[in-house]
Amino acid sequence: MYNVLIAEDSKPIQRNIKGLLEASGLPVRVAATAANGEEALAAFRSHSIDIMLTDIRMPKMDGLTLIEQAKIIHPKLKAVLISGFNDFEYTRKALNLQVNDYLLKPVTRAQLIEVMERVIAQLQEAQGKAASLYRGIVEMSYWTEVDSKFYENPKVWIDIRKQPFAGSGEKLTPAFVADCLGNPPAVWAMPSVSTDRLLLLADEAWAKAFESPAALLEDVRLRLQEAGLRVSLGGSFEPLPWNLVPEKIRTVAQELDDQIPIFKPIAMDFDQPWLYPRLSLEEIDKLGGVYGALAEQHNIERFMLMLSEQLSKWSWSGLRLVELKRFVRQLASTFAAQIDGEGGSEPAKLFGQVERLFELPDYETFCTELLELTEQIFQSVLTLNKKSGIELFEQIERFLSTNLYANIGIQDLVGKFHVSPSYISRIMKRHSGQTFVHYYTDLKINEARRLMEAKPEMLIKEISDALCFGDQHYFSKVFKEHVGCSPLDYKNKAKEENG
Repeated sequence: MYNVLIAEDSKPIQRNIKGLLEASGLPVRVAATAANGEEALAAFRSHSIDIMLTDIRMPKMDGLTLIEQAKIIHPKLKAVLISGFNDFEYTRKALNLQVNDYLLKPVTRAQLIEVMERVIAQLQEAQGKAASLYRGIVEMSYWTEVDSKFYENPKVWIDIRKQPFAGSGEKLTPAFVADCLGNPPAVWAMPSVSTDRLLLLADEAWAKAFESPAALLEDVRLRLQEAGLRVSLGGSFEPLPWNLVPEKIRTVAQELDDQIPIFKPIAMDFDQPWLYPRLSLEEIDKLGGVYGALAEQHNIERFMLMLSEQLSKWSWSGLRLVELKRFVRQLASTFAAQIDGEGGSEPAKLFGQVERLFELPDYETFCTELLELTEQIFQSVLTLNKKSGIELFEQIERFLSTNLYANIGIQDLVGKFHVSPSYISRIMKRHSGQTFVHYYTDLKINEARRLMEAKPEMLIKEISDALCFGDQHYFSKVFKEHVGCSPLDYKNKAKEENG
């Protein structure tokens, strides 16, 4: 198991990456997260970290500086940069220095797993040159079956992706695809690390037998469709040595991911001028923000009605898979943020449930199960906020009441109850109407009043010190703010009333 540190100042992106990693099944554990470079370096010093994922632009210390400082401590650290499109060229230059890989925002599950597979592979013992070069693309066990002819001639290649919600019939396997194509010579059907993807590599002579690359792509797509398997695919037909193919695949494969529509397969020639619009997720992000606001307001009826209408509207649109995944994962992140305070495995479980929805056989089933899951989670959040919030508040109240003669801070509550500071602040505000500091101070002032009434012989300074105010002048000021008179006036009045 490899320990991972995520350094990202955007909390939604940080939560998304953490959730995807925890639900990925990869041999990794998120040991720490940080919102800026300095915080990340401090976490790095206190944890044993194997892989660090860091945003290239962060407050207090940027990603490259963080990596440089971290590698002084741990020279064998594997570092992955997270960057936006505008930083892409800068990120690529950084790869030649001390960065192992990069993630381009918005980070997708497929992209993250592909990068993590490569980084994990670098940490493991090498299993041959071919296996190493194609790691994250082709299943490692495949390379024991490849004959020497594969390495002789330049290659063309086709990346085949099973259509989303394309039924639960035929599987996308090397044997099935090879049979559909008539088992042509010098063509290798390679199993991917993903069950919905397969890679075809072939000697360039195979492509020359067709009138054009478009004709070849359409021939492959139609053969598979006739056999009951709907796919989208993209290929490159400029021959390359076998060892240079993986680099080309990684360069363009994300473009295919970005363009796959849910309801209509496509065939793309990566060597031709780009015919498809560049991916923009601005509208999806805006839509996700609307639903996020409704979720945070706990407006379940309007949320479920709007979600049902939106899914129905998309059923006859040109919606792309990456857009649907982006939207649904934003919903999951919103709910995960509301249940994260309990400190258990619920957020990771939630992301796992969401990812499994995309493996369903058809869009109708997907919509039904998404609506059911969303309503179930929504109800759980409402119950959790109502029940667990009250229980936690009562536990905090008892703890503070028995520690009035100590100096308890919010971090002490974090360690005691294993929840986040922000969650404690929300619970205190919701159930007491006060901040933690104001509430705890009220308890101490009430105890000071009790002491003045029960033990009039105690000096004001003795009471201040006993309750850990530290300074009598500060105690007097706080006492007057809470009670309306000075401690001395209150004490004298108590003496008069008690005779």
